[in-house]
Amino acid sequence: QVQLVESGGGLVQPGGSLRLSCAASGSIFRIFTMGWYRQAPGKQRDLVARITNGGSTNYADSVKGRFTISRDNAKNTVYLQMNSLKPEDTAVYYCNADVGNLVGARNNYWGQGTQVTVSS
Repeated sequence: QVQLVESGGGLVQPGGSLRLSCAASGSIFRIFTMGWYRQAPGKQRDLVARITNGGSTNYADSVKGRFTISRDNAKNTVYLQMNSLKPEDTAVYYCNADVGNLVGARNNYWGQGTQVTVSS
């Protein structure tokens, strides 16, 4: 089993910045793609950004130029640096990871979510 633990959410004013972290632990041989998704009240969960184990990234159009995803493979951790935050970025942010274990199984995992609120 694999656990994803997020941190770094909170309340920030428009134009401000936050950095989210997500650390994976448990039965991990290799972590493939890691990503961040978000879900606002009454809306579906959408991709924000993701990064492969080789470092390739892709972003939702709404966050391009403002958010940066990165990862530390040695720490099994993915980060999301969020700058120039807007009220419409308010949501619960979820970490996601595609993980392979020692016996060759590959599964997808979600974190518990961290609230990000952008408001003055």
